[in-house]
Amino acid sequence: MEESILVESIRYSAVCQGCGAEAEWCGVQALVGEELRWDVETTCPTCGSFLADCGGELPDDMRGRLLSEHGRATLHVALPTSSTAIMRVLRAEFGIGLDGVRAVLEQVLTGQYSGTLPEMELLARKLRASGVEAAASRPEPE
Repeated sequence: MEESILVESIRYSAVCQGCGAEAEWCGVQALVGEELRWDVETTCPTCGSFLADCGGELPDDMRGRLLSEHGRATLHVALPTSSTAIMRVLRAEFGIGLDGVRAVLEQVLTGQYSGTLPEMELLARKLRASGVEAAASRPEPE
């Protein structure tokens, strides 16, 4: 089954790296299949300088902007569920040992594990592929 592409974007003002004038930047984090991607770009209205950058691991400042603008998404699993299956996915995704995975597992089981929506949806997809009923969601705005 082909999964849809999930995208979150932000627009913000920052200094042009070419001339120092204020420029509008656009950033995106996308979940494409089972891969997270990001990109950011800007064109300076003052000097015409253009910058585009992209990659796999989301830079901390861009992650912070996405979380600030869109809020945190939470990973939810249906209970009761197999802790072993969840731990297997978490260890494979994060490359962490048993102590670390137990701490993350506790957050997942109590609905407290959160991040950007694309990050949480990636984990939900991997959990569903392992037979665990999982979903990523964000609280509805008040």
